Amino acid sequence: MGKFHSSRRQFLKGAGVAIALPMLESLPSVQAAQKAKQPVKRFVCLSNNYGVYQKAFFADSSQMGAKYDMPETLKALEKHRKDITLFQNLDHGFTGGHQGVPVFLSGVRPILAHNYVEGNISLDQKLAEHHGAATRFPSMTLGVRERNLLSFTRTGVQVPTIDMRAAYRAMFFEDTPEKKVSRTERFKRQNSILDVVNEQAKSLSRDLNKQDQHKLGEYLDSVRTLEQKIEQQEPWVNRPKPKTNVPEPNPGNRTEDQLKAMMEIIALALQTDSTRAITCVSGFANGDFGLNGGYHGFSHHGERPEPVAALKKIESYQISMMAYLIDLLKAQEDPVNGGTLLDHTSILYGCGMASGGHSTRNLPLVLAGGGFKHGEHKVYPGPLSKDKKAPERLISLQRRLAEGVSEVPAANLLLSILQNCGLEIDRFGSSTGTLTGLEWS
Repeated sequence: MGKFHSSRRQFLKGAGVAIALPMLESLPSVQAAQKAKQPVKRFVCLSNNYGVYQKAFFADSSQMGAKYDMPETLKALEKHRKDITLFQNLDHGFTGGHQGVPVFLSGVRPILAHNYVEGNISLDQKLAEHHGAATRFPSMTLGVRERNLLSFTRTGVQVPTIDMRAAYRAMFFEDTPEKKVSRTERFKRQNSILDVVNEQAKSLSRDLNKQDQHKLGEYLDSVRTLEQKIEQQEPWVNRPKPKTNVPEPNPGNRTEDQLKAMMEIIALALQTDSTRAITCVSGFANGDFGLNGGYHGFSHHGERPEPVAALKKIESYQISMMAYLIDLLKAQEDPVNGGTLLDHTSILYGCGMASGGHSTRNLPLVLAGGGFKHGEHKVYPGPLSKDKKAPERLISLQRRLAEGVSEVPAANLLLSILQNCGLEIDRFGSSTGTLTGLEWS
């Protein structure tokens, strides 16, 4: 990769199509990564809010390792067998049906977040904090025919969903001069308001009891987090956006078209280094895929042939779009790290609710890319047997035994992904450590 002598603004004007331009220059974090030869890692989560039809999703539990028959729902991933890992018997250790959906990327229920130092911050938002101002958008929370309920800040705020057209326009449509001035003024107003709040809060603290001081401290932490986000976003207001010759997507009327277009938007976001943390939840609309009914209704299938067939069709298409995204990232050279974008992008497919029967046990999980050593079907210990003994982890195991859940927390997989992305942490959410047997180069 040659050295560019023109300014970043001049280069944009003369480049025409500027895919991945933000990764090529001007960002200190990228330059530092290049000098230190530390790879720039990215993360994408693909999910739905209703779980999967498990009999068609999971491989035979006796077929561990590389020699396994690809399950019916995952057939589209056959060509990427060496780039994916299938998991069995990982979950977050609680019941709750639909309440499991927002727990997927943290392992922490929102109502119990106060028991954790970082609350119920989700994996993508943890990465957003890690990357800071390196990209224009710390994260993207996307949805196709469904609300995205996965992303939470450390203060417990759910990050709102945007659709594919909003994502495209945010990445590639230049704001008018008036709008840029307005945004800059808004940042200034927000900063000045926060200054006042901080001073008033510190003054108030002297008159509070210990319990209220603790509550106030948590509030101030949230204020500081907002300050940091404002500081990170402000420099991007007047930086030119990358250019692309890919036209703005037309939402159309079909889920199939929308989800495929969203995969292309995600690939563009990674190619242009617009963000390094993306979550995308897909749903279903009556009439799509030639089906009559609703996703939620299908998920309560009761083993009836028609809703089971509908679920297989919907979920197989979701997986085919994961395969399509893998194709797109494999075909794109990574200008920062070398290799392809897939080599340095972890794609996780999964759900916080395992099935439409409101089970949260044995979550459906498939991981691709990211530099992990893939190609296997990994089956972890299932629900603990009643005579299980492990004195070194007695409390944790006793709790999981009483609830009849898997021995290995799914949050261990989340921690492994975060460590793979360069975070030097040994715990995340409800994890007990990294996931045994999952290695990366």
